[in-house]
Amino acid sequence: MLFNYLSRLNTSKCFYTSITFLFFIVSGIFSNLNAQRQPLKDDGLKSTFSSDLINIETSVGQVFRYTTTLENNATEDQIYQLTAKVPEGWKAIFKAKGKQVTSIKVDRGKKEIINLEFYPSYEAKPKKYEVPVIAKSTQESLSLNLEAVVSGAYELKMTTSTGRLSDKITEGEKKEIQLTVKNTGSLSLTDIELNSKTPPKWSAVFKPSKIDKLSPGETENVTVTLTVPDKTIAGDYMTTFTAKNTNTKDEAVFRISVVTSLASGLLGAIIILVAILVVYVLIRKYGRR
Repeated sequence: MLFNYLSRLNTSKCFYTSITFLFFIVSGIFSNLNAQRQPLKDDGLKSTFSSDLINIETSVGQVFRYTTTLENNATEDQIYQLTAKVPEGWKAIFKAKGKQVTSIKVDRGKKEIINLEFYPSYEAKPKKYEVPVIAKSTQESLSLNLEAVVSGAYELKMTTSTGRLSDKITEGEKKEIQLTVKNTGSLSLTDIELNSKTPPKWSAVFKPSKIDKLSPGETENVTVTLTVPDKTIAGDYMTTFTAKNTNTKDEAVFRISVVTSLASGLLGAIIILVAILVVYVLIRKYGRR
C-alpha cells in the first residue's frame, strides 16, 4: 500500500511539474509575440544626416560629389524633402539607388545612402563656399553643412584675330597668320609654348616663339609665318597650331588652300598646247597613209 501511495504521489508531482513547465513556455511565446506587435519605443535616439566627406576641393568646371547617409530613428516611417542652398548659378542634384530624386522615404530604424552632386557656375571665383543641405519631414528637419572649395582653373584659348580658320596661299610663297592666345581660366599661366603640325616640307615660325606669362583674361597676339614649298600640288591642307604649358593646352586647326602661281599656270598651259600641236602634226603627217 505504501508503494502504491508513493507511486501515486510521484505521478502527481510529475504531472504538476509538466503542467508548470508548459505554462512557462506558452507564456514566453505570447510575451514575445506581444513584444513584436508593440510599436518601437522612443529610446531617445535622434535621426541623423551625415556625410563621409564634408570638405571637397576642385577646380572650376569640375563636379563636387558627396556621399551622405540619412538615418531615420523616429518611431515611424518618414518621407524627407531634400534641398540644398547652393550659390547663385550653381546646381545641386540628389541621387538615390541610381536615380535622381528630390525626396526619399526612409523606414523607421533604417538608413539610406544619398549621393549629392554640386555643379558650380563657370564664373565661380576661387574660394570656399558653404552649402547647407536640409532633409525635412513632417516631424523633423535635419541639416548638413558641406563645404565646396573652388581652387581655380587653368584654361586657354587659341584662335585667330578674326575667328576665321582658313586662308589661301600660293605655292612657293609665305603667308602671315595672326593668332591670339587668351587665358580664359581663373589662374595665371606661365611658360606657354607655341608649336605647329604642318604638311611635309612646310615650315611655321612663331613671333613671339614663347609666352612667359598670361594673367586671367589677358590676350597675347602671335604672328605665325607659314611657308609653302615650290611645286606643291594645288589643294586643301590642314595645319594645326598649338599653345600649351604644363597645366593646359588648346589648338587651332587651320585649313590652307594652295593655288599654283601664274608662272606655273602659264607653263602648264604651254605644255598642254605643245602636246596638242604635236598630236595634230602627227595625225596630219601619218594619217593619210
